[in-house]
Amino acid sequence: MSPFTRLTSRTVVLRERNIDTDQIIPARFLTTTQRQGLGQHAFSDWRRLPDGSANPAFPFNLVESHGAQILVAGRNFGCGSSREHAPWALLDLGLRAVISSEIADIFRSNALKNGLLPIVLDQAVVDELLDRPGLELHIDVATRVVTLPDGRSFGFPLDGFARTCLLEGVDQLGYLLTQQPAIECFEAARDAHPFPTRHAASAEVSHAR
Repeated sequence: MSPFTRLTSRTVVLRERNIDTDQIIPARFLTTTQRQGLGQHAFSDWRRLPDGSANPAFPFNLVESHGAQILVAGRNFGCGSSREHAPWALLDLGLRAVISSEIADIFRSNALKNGLLPIVLDQAVVDELLDRPGLELHIDVATRVVTLPDGRSFGFPLDGFARTCLLEGVDQLGYLLTQQPAIECFEAARDAHPFPTRHAASAEVSHAR
């Protein structure tokens, strides 16, 4: 994962509500554990027509959407199964953040573990963003703020641990590995001054009596 501190990007908009993980990455593409290449299958059933050609009306196929790194979606984004392939596919598609008024808990957790930032804003703000595709937004992870071109700023919830992992560009395991010196120091101190065994502790109590 690369550190995620700030992002300035145009938005691409999917107005639909209840976009589930099978729409994000259909089940037939879950036969791999490789993340690279999943982006070509993201929203596959919407991006392509029955004959396999690109759907010219789908937002991600529009020229003005190319390079957009922020997805604005309808309420209850990422519902459905717990497949981690969903955030993998969105990241491989080039996205770094998803904005909605409601994001499914499991998807949100999987997204944060992989460096995709799920942002929940008030419905009125999201409705405005849905009506203005291609708007350039600025996201600051450290301050947990989204800023619009007119200067208005909106805070979003992000717990401290997830924020630290994003800023440092590490997942949960990676964060633990950064704490290895402190862990080794603790273990060395514990070995030097071991806790008394249960038997020894009981004996000490009996002796004290």
